[in-house]
Amino acid sequence: MKKILTLAALTALIGGASIATWPAAGGLIYRASMALESTLYGLHTADADGGDIRLETYQGGPESAEAVVMIHGYSADKDVWLRFARHFTSDYRVIIVDLAGHGETPYDPALRYDASSQGARVMAMMDSLGIRRAHLIGNSMGGFIVARLAHDHPERVRSATLIDAAGVTPPEPSVMGRMMAQGDNPFLFNDREGFQRFYPMTMAKAPWVPGITLDWIATQYIAKRAQLAHIFADFHATGLLDGQLTEIRVPTLVMWGAQDQLVSPTAASIWCPGIPNCQRVTYDDLGHMPMIEDPTRSAADVRRFLANLPAGTP
Repeated sequence: MKKILTLAALTALIGGASIATWPAAGGLIYRASMALESTLYGLHTADADGGDIRLETYQGGPESAEAVVMIHGYSADKDVWLRFARHFTSDYRVIIVDLAGHGETPYDPALRYDASSQGARVMAMMDSLGIRRAHLIGNSMGGFIVARLAHDHPERVRSATLIDAAGVTPPEPSVMGRMMAQGDNPFLFNDREGFQRFYPMTMAKAPWVPGITLDWIATQYIAKRAQLAHIFADFHATGLLDGQLTEIRVPTLVMWGAQDQLVSPTAASIWCPGIPNCQRVTYDDLGHMPMIEDPTRSAADVRRFLANLPAGTP
């Protein structure tokens, strides 16, 4: 998914990076930029107990405040939340997780990667950090995990925010859905041409990223193709929530970019009002990842939702 950079970090590093091997230089720029941004936004890296694996995280904000846990989508990582999360660290305890097999959390072929298994790791992480309940925010696959937890473990979920969430059957297929029906998974490719086809599908308003870094991201996808295929198969074997939405009683916000090519925007009409206590926000100009495409606007909508929740047990 989308990798984001600060111009300041790029400027500072480009001289040194230019002597590195292409496209490895793109990885150097990217990692340094993420480290700089996370520091500027009051977040630090730490690992946490996920039960059957150690999970890498960003953490920040006052530990005494209500917790907000952010969960990325398939093939993405915790970095996709950085510019969104900066709007929460003053008032909330923020935890951003790399799910098993993603980002800096290792891939183990012996593990399961379905929504329930990944959700159990999130709960184990919360336990290890002393968090009894949290506001959960998830994008795509992460949204499905959040909804699964809201259904199965409502006592752990103060609220659920589902951003372009997988997990229900849309009335109309997405661009990706039509490709999958023909046996073509756009996430799985063997060359940079495949990445160049896939990447524009992820966002309608992608922030600028230098070509050297995009080349590096492409090499990462290609190198991880086998493990991504395993995770995809496990995740897509998870039973959908179509028939269980009325059983979700957690306050829920459904957010969608109308230009989403990966998960059909028509799914929003299934989530909400399928979930009884549900609110809905649509962004006509955005795609699959509003928290990257317009972090300020999407964060403001989530903060407004959280601020208007009825009083409850922290």
